[in-house]
Amino acid sequence: MSNNKYKLLIVEDDRSIRCFVQTILEASGYQVLTAERCQQGLLMLRSHVPDLVILDLGLPDIDGEVFIRTAREAGNAVPILVLSARLDERDKISALDLGANDYIVKPFGTGELLARVRAALRTARCKNATGNTGHIFVQGDLVIDYDRRQVRVDGVCIHTTQTEYNILALLSQHVGKVMTYSAIIQAVWGTMDDGSTKKLQVNMANIRRKLGCRPGDNRFFVNELGVGYRMLDAE
Repeated sequence: MSNNKYKLLIVEDDRSIRCFVQTILEASGYQVLTAERCQQGLLMLRSHVPDLVILDLGLPDIDGEVFIRTAREAGNAVPILVLSARLDERDKISALDLGANDYIVKPFGTGELLARVRAALRTARCKNATGNTGHIFVQGDLVIDYDRRQVRVDGVCIHTTQTEYNILALLSQHVGKVMTYSAIIQAVWGTMDDGSTKKLQVNMANIRRKLGCRPGDNRFFVNELGVGYRMLDAE
């Protein structure tokens, strides 16, 4: 099925990369708009209302993080996929905390880029269809009933602590998006200290065990090492 109902905006100053990504996306049936600078990209975001933005951070006029901050402060929820050469985990965490939905480091694989685009669009489509994440989350044999605060796997109720449930619910409400350690900690505990990340990791290990996940099993979510966790979108 063609994806040509989706309009994607690329904000990238490197002409070779911009043209390469544009070619990949157009070959997959997407409509593509391009911008070389942050200010131009923000203008096109407002005027063309794209379904997704692919954003470089190292732009010649203003840093790409300003694009993310400006869009989110204006209430714009368009999925933003960062495509950057910055390898430092602090850059990834900063962009994600500002509101980016995903972060891919250059150089990147064509298949990975297209998969991340599809995942971000699926997530946005589901949220738009319901107006929110709904009262029940389903991902394969995992069901989270928000009204009952109940978790089931393959029809069996799973006992979770209040903290474990809150973590699972948070990840499911941002399905497909990388949630940084700090974002999860702030949302669940309200404050962050030196032991917070370890406390989160212990809770995540307990959640994996209770959901029947073995070591290395990424059935429901994955750990983006050094950055955070991502609840996987159902295929």
